[in-house]
Parts: sequence; structure tokens; C-alpha cells
Amino acid sequence: MQVQLIRRNKNLIVRLKGELDHHTAINFRQVVEKELEKDITKNLILNMENLTFMDSSGIGAILGRYKQVKAKGGQVIICGLGRHNKKILEMGGLLKIIPVSSDENKALESLK
Repeated sequence: MQVQLIRRNKNLIVRLKGELDHHTAINFRQVVEKELEKDITKNLILNMENLTFMDSSGIGAILGRYKQVKAKGGQVIICGLGRHNKKILEMGGLLKIIPVSSDENKALESLK
């Protein structure tokens, strides 16, 4: 899995490519956590447009970053959500607490 980080002011966009599963969730968690610990970021946008697969380990990794951002008063938004990953996040209950946007631009606009 590839994790690309893009900073837009106090917003961190994380573009995920590949699979977010028990093999790759640790890398995702470490990379994003390290960036969030710099205290530059307020909000987190997770772009899942190129995420081909996710399992419960991915849900746990996302939930952990959600808690980390919310503890500092920020917001998390998911965008580019495909049908399979949407179903996984629904079953995991994350879509009850994390809003979904169609793309990065709309996600950024909703944070203004």
C-alpha cells in the first residue's frame, strides 16, 4: 500500500492506494500518526479513491487516527469511497461518526 501525504494549510490529506489490511495497517498508522504528532494538522481527509481493499485492521487504524484528531478538536472526512470500502466502513460503524465527501475539494470546502 502507498500512503501519500499532502498538506493544505492545517488540513492533512492522506491518499491511500492499494490494500489497507492487517499487513499494511501498521504502516498507515505509523505514517499518519507521526505527521499528526507534529501539531501542525487540525483536520484529516482520507482519500480512498485508489484503495482497492480494506479489512477490519484498516477500520481499527482509521478509528485510531479519528480519535487522535478529535482529541485535538479537529475533524476527519473520508472521500473517494468505493462501494466495497463503503460497505466495510458501514459495518464497522465508522460512517456514523465520520462524514463522507465525494472528493478532496468538496471535503476541503466543508472544513472552511
